[in-house]
Amino acid sequence: MRNFLVCLIVCFIFGCKSTQTLTSESALNPKLKAKQIIKAHNKQKADFLTLQSRLKIELIEDDKSQTHTVTLRMERDKVIWINAFLNMVRLKVTPEKVQMYNKLDRTYFDGDFTLIKDFLGVELSFYNLQNLLLGDAMFDYRANTLEKKLHNTSYALSPKQQHTLFDVLYLINPSYFKMDAQELSQPANNRTLKVHYLSFQELEQQILPQKITIKAIENQRETSLKLNLKSLNLNQPIRFPFSIPSGFKAIEF
Repeated sequence: MRNFLVCLIVCFIFGCKSTQTLTSESALNPKLKAKQIIKAHNKQKADFLTLQSRLKIELIEDDKSQTHTVTLRMERDKVIWINAFLNMVRLKVTPEKVQMYNKLDRTYFDGDFTLIKDFLGVELSFYNLQNLLLGDAMFDYRANTLEKKLHNTSYALSPKQQHTLFDVLYLINPSYFKMDAQELSQPANNRTLKVHYLSFQELEQQILPQKITIKAIENQRETSLKLNLKSLNLNQPIRFPFSIPSGFKAIEF
């Protein structure tokens, strides 16, 4: 089950166009206010219709490591679709529902975002998940509701009034204003979700993640994902086939 859930947190499939790895060279500007920083970040949101990529994933859990390569297709604001080797595991996420099947154990899920919450320990919508994958702020805050905090290498922002269920921290790169990291924490439940963007790449004037590390921590237990986006292709005609095979058993929570 967890092997499949790895595929949720992923992004992007085949591509032959060259990308440029971005480097961070700008120093922090102490005069920039939180309002200016988040506006600059929002201007860098990737603008595309469809996205494809091949993605290498390393899952580390309980000192054990597994590596998988999957295919991901996205239609902006509509579909996140993931396919594993030989169609053994397939996932389709839309704003309304999450669907998956696993031919290895003949199971399927067809329902709400419970599947994502089970892995991350945090209530996330389709748009939160999409933003996470694209290196954008998971939650939209009005510019005047954020405050700047001290940090050595990134612009650190957090809400003046934190959410009742979790705390949020954004670290924004001073060169290209995408996320260096974002964190969600639930101190009362001993849960933390940490997303670190190790590098970004530029394709067709769009800035997209290249290497991402995701850590889900609950009661001292840590699950880590290392994502390496091997190639990208934007705005090509793509399909999102999905059909649950007959005779499979529903996953229940």
